Amino acid sequence: MFKYGIDKLTVETVMAICNKEVKGVLTEETREVLQRSRQNVETMAASNKAVYGINTGFGPLCDVQITPEETSLLQHNLLITHAVGVGKPISAQLSKLMLICKVHALCQGFSGIRLEVVERILYFIERDLIPVVPEQGSVGASGDLAPLSHLFLTLFGEGEFWDGEAIVPAKQVLHQYGLEPLRLEAKEGLALINGTQFILAHAITGLHKMNYLQQLADVAGAMSIEGYKGSASPFKEALHTIRPFKGNLEVAAHMRELFRDSENIMSHENCERVQDPYSMRCIPQVHGASRNAYYHLKELAEIEMNSVTDNPIVLSETEAISGGNFHGQPLAMALDYASIAASELGNISDRRSYLLIEGKFGLPRLLTTGGGLNSGFMIPQYTTAALVTENKSLCFPPSADSIPTSLGQEDHVSMGSISGRKFNQILNNLENILAIELMYAAQALEFRRPNRFSEIVEKNFKLIRSRVKKLEEDRLLKDDIQAMATLVRNKEIIV
Repeated sequence: MFKYGIDKLTVETVMAICNKEVKGVLTEETREVLQRSRQNVETMAASNKAVYGINTGFGPLCDVQITPEETSLLQHNLLITHAVGVGKPISAQLSKLMLICKVHALCQGFSGIRLEVVERILYFIERDLIPVVPEQGSVGASGDLAPLSHLFLTLFGEGEFWDGEAIVPAKQVLHQYGLEPLRLEAKEGLALINGTQFILAHAITGLHKMNYLQQLADVAGAMSIEGYKGSASPFKEALHTIRPFKGNLEVAAHMRELFRDSENIMSHENCERVQDPYSMRCIPQVHGASRNAYYHLKELAEIEMNSVTDNPIVLSETEAISGGNFHGQPLAMALDYASIAASELGNISDRRSYLLIEGKFGLPRLLTTGGGLNSGFMIPQYTTAALVTENKSLCFPPSADSIPTSLGQEDHVSMGSISGRKFNQILNNLENILAIELMYAAQALEFRRPNRFSEIVEKNFKLIRSRVKKLEEDRLLKDDIQAMATLVRNKEIIV
């Protein structure tokens, strides 16, 4: 059980809540915190003192004071006017992660939102009533205004919900569940749509995926080295303890485990070949650097998911600070770094695939003994080359750009929403790149029998062969690639 506003979220915990493996609850302590914070807002709203977003307009209209009678309409209009997203909807999982992260942020007690609103969002989470959110339109400062507006329009019966693969009007869903549309009060619209939850949901999703893929990259590399008759010497502990980057040490240790008790590796450790190409020899240094980037993003994302990122921040009944906690730059820059890291895992994987079809060290050219009549594995490497280049083009850092908005009031923005989306596009491409390398590596291993490999490699080889048979003569490889990609996406390959 996870206690909103009290316990600390992690990538693993928020994914577990999203997948209904862990239940998130409101404790009595959190309810009291929310009610105190709400009372502070109501005191400010009733005063003559101008407090941004509570009794004033928004953005460049912050100098226009709003009467108490107009407060609810102001908050309603805020969501209506900011719901201007375009493009395809993000996945229901991403929307649900946004809901979970927003609830936890609100429950810190600095947002002044009513308990009733938080309970309605929890109702949505627990019943998988997931709003539809377009993927484009956020500049990642003032928070993710457009996507969060689409997410919470549904509270008062506007916008849409997912119903499986279908999209249905929010009014229909509220009626179906016997829910009255909520009327937003002072500060609540701002509390809901100021924040970084769109960026954060993409970071969480990417981190969850990358954690497996970076380990899978090691497995693919080990299987390629086995097929190539490469050396295990570059992974010795003594080499890496004198340059002890965390990621490098982890990858080298993982590689040693992947080669443990391999007859194949031992059979050629004393051969005359002095060095392997960098894409095999430098796996700890390259994969390790990507892991270091992963850890950096994970650290920052977990700080963010336990932070308050709306505006203004309500500290007491007399103090509300209009600051910039909604600015997405801390995550945007780290997401761009992680994008490069994920792209490089694909870049080096493609090089290993290429080495396996060159026809060296006992492997036939294109991994087929019937070359000429058969093209063998010539063409799938074209696909990895295309995906690698696409990933390189996706590595331009959106966080390095900024376009002023809101009549110059919001004159520097993070573009972190674009960073998050691109990070996940790169990871999706990486799945296919590694799937093809694993297919190549399995074919290469066929030419090293009767040698045996490590237990992990043998199990993975058997798993791959249960879905993709050895290539003897040319056949339609599209189906094989799809089968391999399914193994990767479902995390069936043992890492």
